[in-house]
Amino acid sequence: MVEEQLRRRGIADERVLDAIARVPRELFVPERFRDRAYDDAALPIGGGQTISQPYMVARICEALAVRGGDRVLDVGTGSGYQAAVLAELGGVVHTIERLPELADRARDALGHAGHADVCVHVGDGSLGLPEHAPFGAIAVAAAAPEVPVSLYAQLEPGGRLAIPVGGRSGQELRLVVRSPEGPAVLRSVACRFVPLVGEEGFGGE
Repeated sequence: MVEEQLRRRGIADERVLDAIARVPRELFVPERFRDRAYDDAALPIGGGQTISQPYMVARICEALAVRGGDRVLDVGTGSGYQAAVLAELGGVVHTIERLPELADRARDALGHAGHADVCVHVGDGSLGLPEHAPFGAIAVAAAAPEVPVSLYAQLEPGGRLAIPVGGRSGQELRLVVRSPEGPAVLRSVACRFVPLVGEEGFGGE
């Protein structure tokens, strides 16, 4: 997966490649999909949610440039896979999921993967976790119509937010950096994620 799907598609950060190689992705997919765990594809995990394709996880992690000791917020826990990769990069990771059953499964998978220290929260990810802010990096694994104001506000100075922004049918991955002049936005690849449901996402449906 690392050589064929990530490096050949332009992922160059060796720390990210090594972190992904260390995380057993099969622990984070339903048993019926375990033979496809290393496909470069999003896979259903229940509740209308998916585990992101490895390439998009790698792009987000590469953009965030997480270093040891960084406080990291992972929005949209889902399977817990992205949180595990962020923890492998040395981040002190908090992750938030709106569906309690997915949060429970993710907590279990993270424990089996050696990352029981990742803090899994249940709540509206579009509002972040202000009680644990500020964060040096925020990763969002669901698409928002605009960058949520609450998430940007929870970045420390120089902090980085990676988020898919756009409509339901397609988005672009954006990297937003908190600067003294306001948000500095870099646009990246086209992508397609499930919608970020919440107060500052696509509503409460």
